[in-house]
Amino acid sequence: MNRSLVGKVAIVVGASRGIGKGIALQLAEVGATVYITGRTLLPDGRGTSLTDCAEEIKKRGGRAIPIQCDLEKDDEVKELFERVSREQNGRLDIVVNSAFSSAQEHLDNMGERKSFWDLPLEPWTQNINVGVRGYYTCTVYAARLMVPARTGLIVNMSSEAGLTYLYGFTPSYCVSKMAADRLASDCAQELREHGVTCLSLWPGATRTERVMEWVTNLPGDETSPNSVHKNRVMLNSESNEYAGKTIVHLASDPDIMKKSGRIFTTGDLADAYGFKDIDGRSPPDFVRRLRDRLSLKGYTRLAAWVPSFVKIPNWMLYAYYQLL
Repeated sequence: MNRSLVGKVAIVVGASRGIGKGIALQLAEVGATVYITGRTLLPDGRGTSLTDCAEEIKKRGGRAIPIQCDLEKDDEVKELFERVSREQNGRLDIVVNSAFSSAQEHLDNMGERKSFWDLPLEPWTQNINVGVRGYYTCTVYAARLMVPARTGLIVNMSSEAGLTYLYGFTPSYCVSKMAADRLASDCAQELREHGVTCLSLWPGATRTERVMEWVTNLPGDETSPNSVHKNRVMLNSESNEYAGKTIVHLASDPDIMKKSGRIFTTGDLADAYGFKDIDGRSPPDFVRRLRDRLSLKGYTRLAAWVPSFVKIPNWMLYAYYQLL
């Protein structure tokens, strides 16, 4: 078994379910001691919890320490990092900002197709307070431990919504992801001289618990747009541990500093490091892999002729979205 992160200490914020849970599972599986945080400590009947995640990590032979923490409460965030410092003699190697508190609201909105002015204001508060201010607070406290040690990795989980409007997602979601990307870039400028890496990671469509429940209940027959989306995108998407495999490789990379301040898709890094998902597949990269993007748009015959290694340059993506 790969034990490349034995002795490393990690914090995964937002690990009770979804991508955060998958990241925690992968980090612990390769030997890291992982502090998993979130608002749901015990099972509440609405999904998995931190204790569920910790139990699964234990079954895999890893070590997890669950800590209930609300990113909207500064004192709880401060206590989280103080506790890690006390228990690990000041050591902290990896922090992953993966908290996301309005997933259900966005899924509901994709089904109902409401305009932003017809929605309540709570998603703005959740997206900005958790996905921007919470990320920043964790980055501040992480830096206070990592800078003296002159080493560390901070990853902000973001998405393509940071670059363009995504239909069905509220403007507040897109703003929060753009801010997460900029936060990683700007913090990296000051952290670089201290040996600390900060970057932003875009997972693709991911089979999280809530997403799969939503997909299963999509209305329509096999020819409906919903079924086409389900079969072409969601059932061919990333597992919730794919991003975790990405971060394991990042944390093991001796030249990681070259990636600081930048934005990567999980597909970018899977190609660079040469790994596949937990089921042995290479999930599509609908952002940068030309073949997959053509397939997403329905040009399946044309896509079949495009080699998988052909990528859309970042400058072209930015230019394209500016013209939309």
